[in-house]
Amino acid sequence: MISRVTLGAFLLCVESAFAADWPQWRGPERTGHVPAGAAVVQALPSEPKVLWRVKVGDGLASPVVAGGRVFHLDNQEGKETVHGLDAATGRIIWSAPLDEAFKDTQSTPGPRCTPLFDDGRVYAQSCRGELKCLDAKDGKLLWRVNYVTNFGAVFIGEKGQAAGAARHGYNGSPLMEGNHLITCAGGTNGSSVVCLDKKTGAVIWKSQHDSASYAPPILTDVAGYRQVVAFTVESLMGLDPRDGRLLWRKPFKTTYGRHVTTPVVIGDMAMISSHEFGLVGVRITKSAGDFKASVAWTNKEAAINFASPVAVDGHLYGLGPAKNLVCVEARSGKLAWSRDGYFTTAAGKAHASFLVMGGNILILTDSGQLVLITADPKECRELGRAQVCGQNWCNPAYADGRLYLRDGKDFLAVGLVP
Repeated sequence: MISRVTLGAFLLCVESAFAADWPQWRGPERTGHVPAGAAVVQALPSEPKVLWRVKVGDGLASPVVAGGRVFHLDNQEGKETVHGLDAATGRIIWSAPLDEAFKDTQSTPGPRCTPLFDDGRVYAQSCRGELKCLDAKDGKLLWRVNYVTNFGAVFIGEKGQAAGAARHGYNGSPLMEGNHLITCAGGTNGSSVVCLDKKTGAVIWKSQHDSASYAPPILTDVAGYRQVVAFTVESLMGLDPRDGRLLWRKPFKTTYGRHVTTPVVIGDMAMISSHEFGLVGVRITKSAGDFKASVAWTNKEAAINFASPVAVDGHLYGLGPAKNLVCVEARSGKLAWSRDGYFTTAAGKAHASFLVMGGNILILTDSGQLVLITADPKECRELGRAQVCGQNWCNPAYADGRLYLRDGKDFLAVGLVP
């Protein structure tokens, strides 16, 4: 029999290991929240300490951290390339090619999709729809699939009326559910969302006919039911993660399908946004076994372009259409407050990443400035600012009091908590 002391020590180790990792897009729960028990920033140093810095190629993909290693992607000699680094020193342990680099008018050529770490494996997705599973120890290829050749998706680049991922590349990072990897492959022949065996790449199920957008899917509880929520070129929908069965679907259509924001769920409200239709709250209900999705509110004043917001205590915090920070009440969609003065780029290109740290929110602006504010729906109260890097559109990873991020030239680790 395991003693209480032994069991307590084991659970503490598990909790510590979990708190120390940032294994996927927007953290352990894909919500932008630093997990409970992790060291959080209470105040910003005037000059944050750069622990290490390494040169990188072009790219917009965010890093992930797990097991003492950092995994990130960049462009090396015309190829999207995956790297495994020592988290303590920045030393490159291995590098592995992913796919040919993609170039359009939006940015420099290079990868845009955040990798995923799980159970000793790294899953990396290219702009062109190549998905590879690599051994996290050495980068060895374990299996691969291609959304175009395997699932009938279309990728043609910045041509004609191509929309979503077909136009600017696959940006939405896959998610993990137990032994299953779930990804928005975008096949319009019944392979819009695909579930694969994480160890072999074998198809478990395929579902729906929507084209892939840029938004990553999430796994959450809505209306008392565990489900995959996907924001595609044509709709917002919920699927049963066990078999891909469609639970509900609400159509959303815009020019070129520029749907980028990660869905955020508070209670029965799923929130998405587009620069065209604004910030929208979709209420999901269940009655007599059937789900229903209906638009509860729309707020164009708080329309979010492509910076995914975060939720704290029934409110959404994000980047508005006028380069302004906004706080919106999730239940009603009403604007709680708006604050200017944090962004210097054009409104259509402004970007920010948001990390919830207890009662505060750490923001990285597109100019490389860190801003710490309180998560307070009554007012935007700033606790400090500090410059950490150059211009960027990348969400950072946070683990063990360190922020891992990149700009146009460098990948660096910044110490924020002693």
